[in-house]
Amino acid sequence: MLGLLYLPPVIAAVLASNPEVQQEINRWAPTNAGFTIQDTTNLHGLAISPWAGLGVLAIWAAAALLAGGLMFRLRDG
Repeated sequence: MLGLLYLPPVIAAVLASNPEVQQEINRWAPTNAGFTIQDTTNLHGLAISPWAGLGVLAIWAAAALLAGGLMFRLRDG
C-alpha cells in the first residue's frame, strides 16, 4: 500500500522530460491530491484544485477499502 503513495512521485520525477505526462501523474497521485486539500493560496499553480483533490483522495480511499474488503472475504470468509 505504501508503494501507491511513494511510487507516483518517483515516476513523475523520472518522466520530467515530458511535462504533460508528469502533470497527469501528479494530478492522480494520492499524495499530491491530499496535499492540495490543504492549500489556500496560489491555487492556479497547482496540478489539481483542492476540491478535486478531495475527490481523488476519496476515490483512492474507497478503492483501498474495497480491495481490503475483497481480500478479507476471499481469504477469511
